[in-house]
Amino acid sequence: MLTAFARAFKTPDLRKKLLFTLAIIVIYRVGTHIPIPGVDYKNVQTCMDIAEGNSGLFGLVNMFSGGALLQITIFALGIMPYITASIILQLLTVVIPRLEALKKEGQSGTAKITQYTRYLTVALAILQGTGLVATARSGALFQGCPVAGDIVPDQSIFVTVTMVITMTAGTAMVMWLGELITDRGIGNGMSILMFISIAATFPSALWAIKQQGSLAGGWIEFGTVILVGLVMVGLVVFVEQAQRRIPVQYAKRMIGRRSYGGTSTYIPLKVNQAGVIPVIFASSLLYIPALIAQFSDDKSGWKSWIEQNLTKGDHPIYITMYFLLIVFFAFFYVAISFNPEEVADNMKKYGGFIPGIRAGRPTAEYLSYVLNRITWPGSLYLGLIALVPTMALVGFGANQNFPFGGTSILIIVGVGLETVKQIESQLQQRNYEGFLR
Repeated sequence: MLTAFARAFKTPDLRKKLLFTLAIIVIYRVGTHIPIPGVDYKNVQTCMDIAEGNSGLFGLVNMFSGGALLQITIFALGIMPYITASIILQLLTVVIPRLEALKKEGQSGTAKITQYTRYLTVALAILQGTGLVATARSGALFQGCPVAGDIVPDQSIFVTVTMVITMTAGTAMVMWLGELITDRGIGNGMSILMFISIAATFPSALWAIKQQGSLAGGWIEFGTVILVGLVMVGLVVFVEQAQRRIPVQYAKRMIGRRSYGGTSTYIPLKVNQAGVIPVIFASSLLYIPALIAQFSDDKSGWKSWIEQNLTKGDHPIYITMYFLLIVFFAFFYVAISFNPEEVADNMKKYGGFIPGIRAGRPTAEYLSYVLNRITWPGSLYLGLIALVPTMALVGFGANQNFPFGGTSILIIVGVGLETVKQIESQLQQRNYEGFLR
């Protein structure tokens, strides 16, 4: 693998892409530490040291921003508005016929959908930026910090608008940096920025576990977490690469004097067909009632019930609802992203068939049957992986989130595998041996 890295840097055009990607990553990480105007940075650092911000309601967004959210920097919103906009557009493509027609137009239609995603990203950034400023002004961003209400000293309209515009511009710049990596770097720009954001939080989380440990100065807990993390990475790699290959045979066709078709291929159905999206959906859905209760002045029973049951990650009701929502969204997303009837019609149109299965409706029913069978273990796997930080929180008694688990490990492993494949394919184009032998 080290030899493959050396060969990658010896290739001039690939070396330029790698260095360009590294330069964009440096710019992105610098931006995550530049505070926005109107924020008392000293009070922010005081609250970061005192409050348990990473385990609160804003933990998911803070993770995607590389820790920039709680520091209220220019890249505080990070890549989260773009992720949300992409998911919304992907869901609307199934519902709105106009978007579905654009998707079928090819490259021109995809370019228009991408433009719509950019507009929606900016709109969501304005909305989320306004919510973050309101949360910071109310002192609810850091629970238990005595100076949380003094993070934004000047609460005038001009300062508030300036803060929202700055964070929106920061989100637009993050989106632009990601597209630069896709066009001029090694590809998958948004995914790489997400990877960097999550990986940047690992050292502090691991060191916090070491400091809070009691066995041999915390080194035993630290080593145990590293060991469990390696096992988790191996498990996630194994499941993410697992797939059910359905064989497809194409009949021979004679056009003039030439014979076409007669080839054999397969349809790869991944065990985790939905990826990390069900976890994001479930986290976002559970975040909404807690956020409403946080800003509500009502002292009724529903608010206290939500605060007791849906804001604590180790509460049995929260764990049960989180797990069930992940399983539900896994089946929901697979149902809207993979259409067995459309696949069966395309196979029938080009003379393809599954051996032993008749073309048309029987093929669609068979694909639906297989898809449901493999989605069950995939959804249960997602739910268990997402609950690893909660189990670690209970087991270690720590206030910090367990770094190896949940959304973070799924994204890091998935993006890492995809990036290695990108570099490997470019090495193989130049007759070099790739990373995977």
